[in-house]
This record gives sequence, C-alpha cells and structure tokens, in this order.
Amino acid sequence: MSLKDEWDRLDSETRTWLLENPACLVLPSAISAKFSRGAPEDIGRDPDGQVVLSREDHDFVREKAEAAGKPIRFPTRDYRFFDTAPLPVMRRVPPEK
Repeated sequence: MSLKDEWDRLDSETRTWLLENPACLVLPSAISAKFSRGAPEDIGRDPDGQVVLSREDHDFVREKAEAAGKPIRFPTRDYRFFDTAPLPVMRRVPPEK
C-alpha cells in the first residue's frame, strides 16, 4: 500500500501532521493508528507498532510539503539530546606544593 494512493482517505489532522513533519521516516504510534484505521489492506509496522514509510512515501510527503510551501528543516550538525546539559570542560589542576 502506498501513501500516495491513501492520501485522500486520511483525515486532515493526519495529513497536516505529515506535511509539518516531512523528514519523518517512522510515524508515531498515534499517527500510525490513524493511518491504519480503515486501510483496505494490512499495513506493515515495526516491533513498536509504528508505520515505517517507504522511500516512495517519504518522497511523496516531501513533494506535498514543498508544494504547500512548508519549510523543510534539516538537522543541525550539533546533535544533542534534549535533556542533557553541555559537558563541563575538565582541566587538570597541578598539585599544590
């Protein structure tokens, strides 16, 4: 099953989410459930129950987002977990005499 074939079946909230997140390769559980609901055939999921988009699906969403004028953000090179603080700079202090 292709996302392109199912696009008109999706509700507006799901389509909006896809357009706002065009770089997403795996749909979150809530969006996966909406996407699977009413599908004419079984949709493959990963072990966590999330739908993994094919390369064709990913390209389709990116094209739709670009056509809708949605900005496509690329990750910066500085990868950081959201809940981590920057590591402190550790300097060796010479022993006192």
